[in-house]
Amino acid sequence: MIALAAFVAGAIASALIWRLMRSEWRSVPTLRRTNYRDHPLPIAGGVMVVLAAVLVGAAYAAVAPRACSLGFGFIGLLDDLAGTTATKGFAGHVRALRHGTVTTGLVKLVLGGVVALLAAPTSGTGGVVEMLRGGLLIALGANLANLFDRAPGRVVKFGVLGAIVVAVAGAPGWWLTGPMLVLGAGAGMLVPDLREDCMLGDTGANVLGAAVGFGLALSLNRAGEWVAVAVLLGLNLASERVSFSRVIDATPPLRWIDRLGTLPERRAR
Repeated sequence: MIALAAFVAGAIASALIWRLMRSEWRSVPTLRRTNYRDHPLPIAGGVMVVLAAVLVGAAYAAVAPRACSLGFGFIGLLDDLAGTTATKGFAGHVRALRHGTVTTGLVKLVLGGVVALLAAPTSGTGGVVEMLRGGLLIALGANLANLFDRAPGRVVKFGVLGAIVVAVAGAPGWWLTGPMLVLGAGAGMLVPDLREDCMLGDTGANVLGAAVGFGLALSLNRAGEWVAVAVLLGLNLASERVSFSRVIDATPPLRWIDRLGTLPERRAR
């Protein structure tokens, strides 16, 4: 029950923080971007997720999930504020590097991998392989969430689905309090995201995806973790060739879920 309570506490905290900060957040020119329909709104709303996780987590010794949230949150914030959309995909970042350009996306991938390895949960008996497996789950989860963050509410729905999978796989026991807190904080931002009051951006997507990966590492056995790694890796690689948005739009059930709760302008597209 404590993990579910953490989910609810995170949702309440992020929703409250956004309510208190939204006026000032909207007034900062540096944070303004245009979304899929050229509507200007503030980026990096995922900071509310990080703040909620840190503030609520201060009452609970969930050090690794909070450190993971901070690390991935600020890596995502770098990409939100300084990144461009000109270079996409792992291959694109590698090509840019060959031409002597280090993109913020490449920095995010490298630093994200380091943070994932450092934050990976270990039992003390699995050694390097266990740390690598957990690190892959966290890093691949974070990158996959970024790939889904292309429409209002989509990445939060991804996080909620991930929370359900993690909760079912892990009981949910007290050990899932950290990731469930973070995913709950993401759920608290669902309404402003759907209403297009803000965009979570990489700041929020990174954190939610990493929390899903962290939760999977905590709740699955060794074989289950390798299966999850294979699934996440397969989806990440598939994104280099396939547009997830096109797949969602072409699949009626997925399209219905994707449009659920969005503005009429979004549902009409």
